[in-house]
Formats: sequence, structure tokens, C-alpha cells
Amino acid sequence: MSVDPSSAAAPDARQQPSAEWEPRLSARGVGVRYGETVALDGVDLVVRDGESVAVMGPSGSGKSTLLHALAGIISPDEGTVTLRTRGGVRELGGLSDAARSGVRLREYGFVFQQGMLIPELTAVENVAIPLLLTGTGKSAAMERATLLLGELGLAGLEGRRIGQLSGGQAQRVAIARARATDARVVFADEPTGSLDSRTASEVLNVLLAETTAQGRALVMVTHDEAVASRCSRIIRLKDGRIVESGTR
Repeated sequence: MSVDPSSAAAPDARQQPSAEWEPRLSARGVGVRYGETVALDGVDLVVRDGESVAVMGPSGSGKSTLLHALAGIISPDEGTVTLRTRGGVRELGGLSDAARSGVRLREYGFVFQQGMLIPELTAVENVAIPLLLTGTGKSAAMERATLLLGELGLAGLEGRRIGQLSGGQAQRVAIARARATDARVVFADEPTGSLDSRTASEVLNVLLAETTAQGRALVMVTHDEAVASRCSRIIRLKDGRIVESGTR
């Protein structure tokens, strides 16, 4: 699918998925503590395919901790995080570190504020990394990475290193990398936070087009109300608890 980042017809993912769909990702009573500090306090959340969830709240409210718990980067001290994977339903807290790493590699995609791309590698090499790590041959991995970059409007820039790209182009490389293994859930942490408003809008158009518009789930941490308003649901955290949850 070719994406025109400037298209006014880019999806905004406001249509709600059917309530009868099985959850893709769910948290039940999730609690996380760091010493005496309570980062998350009994959080319940369900995310379905095709849904975009914006996570908002002041600094220290638990936004990043929630993202890390849902992604299996950390294990909660209380409660469960359950993911419907290609191989069946898995409770992430019951998995070993190696097994959780495998889930993240195959089932999740990540787009961060600064992209978290490897500056020494070219754009196409960055996108190919998750494919290579899952055992795809180099030729096939590079071919798919080239195809994904072309679909995101980066044809001809595959050989450039990250420092040779604009901020918006680099974020599209990160989105292509998140798509590489056909991840069913994409986590985005302030993906437009370092971009000007026009570029941020273009990147958000592309992110939604490559996730919810194709039936994938998107969980996005953001401080930007305009960005959050493009999502199908907004949840607000305060002191580690969800204090507001509503659909748009």
C-alpha cells in the first residue's frame, strides 16, 4: 500500500472495533512498584485489533511504566498482562526473559520519539534488523525492507544513514521497522514529540495508516491533545491509576 503522508484523506482511526472481537491485549489489576514508589496501581485495560489508544497524563503518572508492562519489557508486581499471539494466548508475566524478548520481536512493533534507530546503519538495514533476528535470510530481509520503505515514500533513500534523513523521514523508517514482522500491536512513545506540527501530522497520518487502518492495534503515549484526538480512545493516568477513559 502506498501512503501519501500529506493526503487529507488519511485515516484518523475513530471508528470503534466490534465489541465482540476478542481482545488482542489486556491488563488486569496491573501494579508496578519501584521501592516505596507505586508506579501503577491496579490498572485494567483492554485493547482490540484495529483500535488506537492514546495514553495521557502528567509526568510521573505511570504512562511509560504502563507501556513497558504491556510490552513485556517489565513484569508487573501484581496482576496480569495477556496477549493473543499467533501461537495462542500468552500471559507475559509467566514467561522467561528470553520468551518475552521473543514475543516483543515477533508480535510487537515500536516507534519512539527519537526513533531508536541505529545511526551507523542505513535506513534499509535498520528496517531489516527484526527480520534478520527472526531468522529471515539477508536477501529476503533486505527485499522486504526495501518494499516497506518504498510504501512509506522513502524509495531512493534506502542507502542513507539515519543522520542523513529528516526527522519525519527517520520516523517513517521506524514505522517501517515496526511493520517488518507484521506485528499485531504497535507501541508508540511520543512519536511526534520532536517534530514540527506539519511533520508531526504527516507522521501521524502514516502511523495510523500502517496500524489501525490495517487492523493492527496501536497504543500511543503522548502529551499532545491534538495527537490524542486522532485516536479511537483516550485514557488518562494520575498517580498510577486510570482516572478517565473515553472513546472519541
